[in-house]
Amino acid sequence: MKIAIMGAMPEEIAPILQKIGSYKTIDYAGNRYYEATYKNSELVIAYSKIGKVFSTLTATTMIEHFGAEILLFSGVAGAISPELKVSDLIVATKLAQHDLDITAFGHPYGYVPEGSVFVAADKELLELSKRVASSMKKSIKEGVIATGDQFVANEERKNWIGSIFGADALEMEGASVAVVCNALNVPFFILRSISDAADMDASFSFDEFLLTSANESAEFVMKMVDELVNKNI
Repeated sequence: MKIAIMGAMPEEIAPILQKIGSYKTIDYAGNRYYEATYKNSELVIAYSKIGKVFSTLTATTMIEHFGAEILLFSGVAGAISPELKVSDLIVATKLAQHDLDITAFGHPYGYVPEGSVFVAADKELLELSKRVASSMKKSIKEGVIATGDQFVANEERKNWIGSIFGADALEMEGASVAVVCNALNVPFFILRSISDAADMDASFSFDEFLLTSANESAEFVMKMVDELVNKNI
């Protein structure tokens, strides 16, 4: 089994590389990938750079070029739900693109013909995450994550996304990764640690809490990897 572990920024995969320790570095298609053997399983790790285009390219490359059979995404997100606080963990049950808009043609926000507004995450991996959370004595929230090529730092926009998509959190890569994995029949799991409230103070909060939140998410994802390797599901 080969597992892909993906983030958007260097800070999101740095704790994972530190835990892995030894790895091989490969430059391919304008990005850098890290391959490692971990407990008799193969890993490929990368950060895509920010945004839907780069995350699509990286996820596709991890699957098609490096042969990943499962993809786990570790990163940070802004909260929409008032129940989410900084460093809380949220697992995506489904994801949507909040900036995809062809409503002029009578379609709902986030929809393209022959597609769907939402892409659902893998149920087995969601169940596994519950067991991991229990073993770590951590609380995780399941919810809808909205993705767009915008860093949202506006309360009105945040509330609109929450209303239209029923979203609990927002970020800039998850839904595009979900589309790739769904199309290529690869189980995927998107975990985000809350770094900010996606409001007018988002830029300040993001800088302050990025490293802490990234570490929270990475620790959980590595526990997921341990379970996958041990049970080889």
